[in-house]
Amino acid sequence: MKTDVEELSPTRVKLTVEVPFDELEHAFDVTYKSLAKQVRIKGFRPGKAPARLIDRYVGRGAVISEAVNHAVPELYNEAVQSEEIFALGQPDVEVTKLEDNDELAFTAEVDVRPKFEVEDYKGIEVTVDNAEVTDEQVDEQVSTLRERFSTLVGVDRPIEDGDHLSIDLSASVDGEKLEDVAVSGHSYEVGTNNMLEGLDETLRGMESGGEATFSTTLVGGDHEGKEADVTVTVHSVKAKELPELDDEFAQLASEFDTIDELRDDVRNRMSEVRRMQQVSSARDKALEKLIEQIDLPLPDTVVDEEIDRRRQSLEQQLSQSGLSKEAYLESQEKTEEEFEEELKAGAGSAVKAGFILDQLALQEDLSADQSELSQYVFEQAQRMGVSPDQLAQHLVESDQIRVAFTEVVRGKAMDLVLANAEITDEDGNVVEQESASETEEAAQAAAAAAVEASGESAEAAQEDAEESKDEAESK
Repeated sequence: MKTDVEELSPTRVKLTVEVPFDELEHAFDVTYKSLAKQVRIKGFRPGKAPARLIDRYVGRGAVISEAVNHAVPELYNEAVQSEEIFALGQPDVEVTKLEDNDELAFTAEVDVRPKFEVEDYKGIEVTVDNAEVTDEQVDEQVSTLRERFSTLVGVDRPIEDGDHLSIDLSASVDGEKLEDVAVSGHSYEVGTNNMLEGLDETLRGMESGGEATFSTTLVGGDHEGKEADVTVTVHSVKAKELPELDDEFAQLASEFDTIDELRDDVRNRMSEVRRMQQVSSARDKALEKLIEQIDLPLPDTVVDEEIDRRRQSLEQQLSQSGLSKEAYLESQEKTEEEFEEELKAGAGSAVKAGFILDQLALQEDLSADQSELSQYVFEQAQRMGVSPDQLAQHLVESDQIRVAFTEVVRGKAMDLVLANAEITDEDGNVVEQESASETEEAAQAAAAAAVEASGESAEAAQEDAEESKDEAESK
């Protein structure tokens, strides 16, 4: 087989492959065996008809066409590997020469990952927010906990924000009562302003047993947009009664004996969250800087596929939430044009980041073992709300284990960038990166055990992952 590679652009190549017919023997053998099982020739059992009779029965041209269809994908893959091409997506193939007992020639145009090296990834400087937790922030968290243990008690005074009411609502448009708007015994917290415009203003100052009417514009139902007269009747008024912030509260709301111990625990937990947020922020900022400092052409088709994937994902989320795209754009304060620009920019950055991390992984010979794949499956299963063994089975059966392998290796490449980054907070203090916690180690052990429960699926996943790594290295 003779192969010639023409670079059409930094991200697209054209392979020209020429193959003598004597190198197509395997393809013809497979074709004849397949056709022999399909045709019925007198005097021969199914699958036993000789090649010369099959040529005569179905036509030599049909046999050649079938053999070429079988051979071209294999020849293309062989050419890609021998020429060390990192192909992306499916090629555009055209047979340019096909002469019986002479030669097969075809061309294949395909997008490729551009050739580059990841340099200067060590020592990237990033600044993150401070992790210090203030007394005010601790007070806010303790107050939130205190709210959870509040009780509602009846009060005999004018209604204030924060009061919890039991109310009836009825409405009419032009004197006609609207049955679909009426509610009875509805629980409502004054100040939330999440029902009807003007309701909170009307309720403030009223008392239990009171009734009032106000005008508002209906925002839903059959009468959306119409001006309606709404009558509200208050049946009861209750206010929150908060427990005292003392040792007794600490014993009620936690495993601690004193309020000081509870506050210390809240501070420690908040500090831990802040440290994790620092690392996450540093990770994002380091990747952004790495993307900025590497000039890289991107294949349009790959970027377009990422744009389509992101658009479909958003449309699915909006559909599930019952929100229209127009309402979503309004909530984000974006125009359609701004949305499309952000979508394209985000897709381009994602594709570029993938290329960079893939290349860094190849340069540093990074791979993924069974335990790391298990941890990935465990984390993804948690997000999806399914069992790890079910997800592992699905990944193998849908041939998505390569995606899992790629994501794990890219994560390790990003870890390498972060480990070599210079991270400081806003005050100039160096942010230390801690090793995996006991919780993470326990999660990894649980992940391994869960995936092992899938038996052969886990083994198949690992084998496929190793094959994927071998192919990547060969390119």
